[in-house]
Amino acid sequence: MTTVFVSSVIDAPAADVWAAVRDFNGMPQWHPLIADSLIENGLTADRIGCVRYFHTRDGGSIREQLLALSDYDYTFTYAILESPMGVSDYVATLKLTPVTDGDRCFGEWSAEFTAAPERETELKRFVSQEVFLAGFHALQARMVQRR
Repeated sequence: MTTVFVSSVIDAPAADVWAAVRDFNGMPQWHPLIADSLIENGLTADRIGCVRYFHTRDGGSIREQLLALSDYDYTFTYAILESPMGVSDYVATLKLTPVTDGDRCFGEWSAEFTAAPERETELKRFVSQEVFLAGFHALQARMVQRR
């Protein structure tokens, strides 16, 4: 099992950042890799068990299922159901924690997954840098623009 953990401090209140990421269908509005997204079967984007189907800007398609969501803890957990990445048992959690000094927030994004041993290093780098860290950087830029 491979574990990935990325953290970042975002110069905006946790509630503001949560408003951007909470929508399980809203990644195209803030993540640079995501072109479009839809929630399958007409379910709402905050319903546990809903499945989002999205396309990446390079043409890939991914299906993910929302496993948990907490407005109190500013956290959600999801699993990849289908992906071209070559991972299995992929479960990730994004969590925001208020930083009262400066009204910022601490973001944590982690995942565990299984991958072929020869691809493990490549996938760990991709998920940590291109997905998680790129997402945090995009959120930072979005929050600065809104100020």
